[in-house]
Amino acid sequence: MAELSVHALTVYDVIVRGAEVHRDAPAVIQGERTVSFAELRRRVDELAGGLAALGIERGERVCVLAQNDAAYVDLYGACARQGIVAYPINWRLTGPEVERVVERARPAMMVVDAATRPLVADWLAAKAVPHRYQLGAEAGAGFDAFGALYRPGAPPPAAVAPGDAFAVISTAAVDVIPRGAVLTHANILIANLTVIAALGLTPRDRYLAVLPLFHVTALGMSLAHLHAGAAVVVVPRFDAEEAVRLIDRHQVAHVSDFPPVLASLLDAAEKVGSALPSLTHVSGLDSPATIGRLHEKTRARFWTGFGQSETSGFVTIQPVTDKPGASGRPVPAAQVGIVDEYDRQVPTGTPGEIVVRGPLVFQGYFDQPDVTAHTFRNGWHHTGDVGRFEADGYLHYVRRKPEKELIKPGGENVYPAEVETVIVQMLAVTGVCVYGVPDPRWGEAVKAVVEIKGGPRPTAQQVGDFVAERIARFKRPHVVVFTDALPRGADGAVDRDAVKARWGDGRE
Repeated sequence: MAELSVHALTVYDVIVRGAEVHRDAPAVIQGERTVSFAELRRRVDELAGGLAALGIERGERVCVLAQNDAAYVDLYGACARQGIVAYPINWRLTGPEVERVVERARPAMMVVDAATRPLVADWLAAKAVPHRYQLGAEAGAGFDAFGALYRPGAPPPAAVAPGDAFAVISTAAVDVIPRGAVLTHANILIANLTVIAALGLTPRDRYLAVLPLFHVTALGMSLAHLHAGAAVVVVPRFDAEEAVRLIDRHQVAHVSDFPPVLASLLDAAEKVGSALPSLTHVSGLDSPATIGRLHEKTRARFWTGFGQSETSGFVTIQPVTDKPGASGRPVPAAQVGIVDEYDRQVPTGTPGEIVVRGPLVFQGYFDQPDVTAHTFRNGWHHTGDVGRFEADGYLHYVRRKPEKELIKPGGENVYPAEVETVIVQMLAVTGVCVYGVPDPRWGEAVKAVVEIKGGPRPTAQQVGDFVAERIARFKRPHVVVFTDALPRGADGAVDRDAVKARWGDGRE
């Protein structure tokens, strides 16, 4: 075994420190169960013993396809202890989409829950995944009970380096299969300290983990609160009224937000008569109207910024009232620049691609060295997003670059090309252009302009159903319009700007 470095600090060390400094304080809360920091370390150690007994080695992957659960936190910790790489998967994907992620990950273990097991039951055994487990004390056919993995007498922790991979977070399906951003232990620790400093987290705080733990947002914020000695209240699936009750019961201070989480939460609070008195921080993205309601109805501040899975979370952040319309100033651990198409820094106020360097930048895309090299060209991580800086150092987000056009309904990532690839399989469809339009509930919605030249024209409902049957439902077009001819360039490719100019960003 490699010798442990005197400079090493890992995610597992954060758990050890929590057990020593905050021993009996609550760390993870789910339902009627509260796990202290000392118990969290014990559970992590016992689960690590089970993983070691299975022969899962440092650097191997464990895929997790499950809704939020306290055991999910245990597994992140146990993987960190042994140098195993956690590879969470979006449970909103279809079975074939999950299958493609598993093929890329090549995991030593697959962990599911009762709700997600049907997505993999028909094909997982054929993928040569040696170990298949289901959360809980019981398991369905073809799986073992995850609860049986906890055992005392774990071997010593592996000699894990800060630069070793901790987790692979799936981004969007640019190449049909979602790319996996490899985050290291050092990435996570720096991200934790960034959030702790920006929001002023203390052991008195509580975080409501309503967003899925396969997302960098919920994972990062949960680990940051544990690092600060604060507790994480785990919510398997978001229900607005239940979330209000949990906020009031556990005196939750912080909630992460993507539409429509905050609007639903405020509606539910009004319905049940709660002023959400403990809430002090809401962070993420939302509409000015919804943020205004938060500030009017509660004493919480809304925090916004710019970041990606590839940057371990925020690299700029601010209370939204500091500079309305801006995304904040760069955090101390990140250098953020704006460059033109030749990677030259542009003058202040000029739009260009947002590039980042520093210890928050991910290790690279899992098993995609060529893509990683292109993204890291000239010593910067190229985000694919366009922004501009003001003279006072505030970043303003402008748009996405055309080659990385992305739609974010409810915080999920949808690449237009993936949806277009599905729609053109329909009979009589000769072309399609998919893009995002504003949506009052979800932030953005998917719109498809479909070209039909002869033959029977499907209905908008049929187009939506066709997509939902083949890829995740959140990628389904909410708006569909038809045309006899899409505008095209000299090369025959669809002119996306012309499509948007003609059919607009509305929901007609």
